[in-house]
Amino acid sequence: MRSKRLQTVADMVTWGNRVCDVGCDHGYVSIYLVKQGISPGVLAMDVRKGPLGAAREHVAEQDLADRIETRLSDGLHNYNSGEAQTLVCAGMGGRLMRRILEEEKDKTDSFRELILQPQSEIEEFRRFLRENAYLIQDEEILEEDGKFYQVMRAVNGRSEEVLRIRWKAGQQELPEKELCKLEDRYGPVNLNKKTDVFKSYLSREERIYSEILENLRTNGLADEKRKLRFAQIEALLRDCQKVLALLS
Repeated sequence: MRSKRLQTVADMVTWGNRVCDVGCDHGYVSIYLVKQGISPGVLAMDVRKGPLGAAREHVAEQDLADRIETRLSDGLHNYNSGEAQTLVCAGMGGRLMRRILEEEKDKTDSFRELILQPQSEIEEFRRFLRENAYLIQDEEILEEDGKFYQVMRAVNGRSEEVLRIRWKAGQQELPEKELCKLEDRYGPVNLNKKTDVFKSYLSREERIYSEILENLRTNGLADEKRKLRFAQIEALLRDCQKVLALLS
């Protein structure tokens, strides 16, 4: 697969699971999962007729129509519980992804795992997962074409067999509220893995926050909105630098 982002999404899927790919776009993940023998069958769904038609053509070109079904659907509206064990939802904003999971909660809860790749509002999306008992079991952060992407595998945490992964912040004991905040912002698994890509992401965040603060100082802080913005960015910078120090 040409895209590192989509490759990472596909690699998160548990072997042998049937998959429902919501927002399948042109069907590349669905086709890859079946051709590589990762999934015996995929339900590829999209709300847009154009991309879904392209996905159907690509599936036919690969002679996989008997193993990949394309279906027009807004989120999970046209999905029936039990048709798949894995939900793949990638390449859309965190708010939209949250809406999809919330609107059909019974269907969402019927999956054994959720492979999720939100493009935005990632901290808020992780908080939503945590507050709704979806526990992140694995994460990967990658860089492609100058952009960072985050992929996570979550499961329903209501089962007693599922353990919540927490960040082991060295020898330092962080208050629960602060620990939750940092785990939501950066990801508990990312914090524990400490990959070079993750450290590069943090360094970029540190640089961006520092540049914003310098611009705000240069242009003055007389306006109350600018003062509030300065305080918010300053807090983000402190948290970022704290995490970098703890990781090193």
